[in-house]
Amino acid sequence: MEITKVDPRVLRTRRLLIASFITVAQVKEFKDITIKEITDDATVNRATFNAHFIDKYDLLDAVISEKIVKSIQEKLNSHDTLNEDTIIKIFLAVTNFQTELSTQCRKIYESISEIIEQKIKKELETVFYALLLKRNLPKEKEALRIGAVMLSWCIYGASVDWQDNSSISAEQYIKIAMPYLLNGMAVH
Repeated sequence: MEITKVDPRVLRTRRLLIASFITVAQVKEFKDITIKEITDDATVNRATFNAHFIDKYDLLDAVISEKIVKSIQEKLNSHDTLNEDTIIKIFLAVTNFQTELSTQCRKIYESISEIIEQKIKKELETVFYALLLKRNLPKEKEALRIGAVMLSWCIYGASVDWQDNSSISAEQYIKIAMPYLLNGMAVH
């Protein structure tokens, strides 16, 4: 299978548009952000924007995907398997991402929280599915997909609860939650 090499200029332009979106999002609400503002900040034209993204929602999707995936990849290595340590790393990556996003893009964070939630859960599902596949469990793919969905919703929900309701660190929070996640109802 031949690997296609991406032109570095394309990658730079994409990164530039993402950075410009974040810059504009720091001062404006999402509904008020225009593509013109993004392209002006990035010093590219609309045609260049359109070569990379369909609209500002597509750009937002890319920002969330790239940032959350990068955050998780920084915490995990390619040899990680699904275990307590991996779950802790993923939870910390998600909480770090949400804290960073809510701080950097405070103006838009609330207005797009539903979009953020759906995207994070989808990315987590992909990560957990891959980790479950690595375990070579003798289960059908649908069972693994369901397990990945459950784990992704669990981690996302816990990260929101930590952000909204907890006064302890993310590390302390996940350590307290871990026995319930691993042992479910068997915990006394």
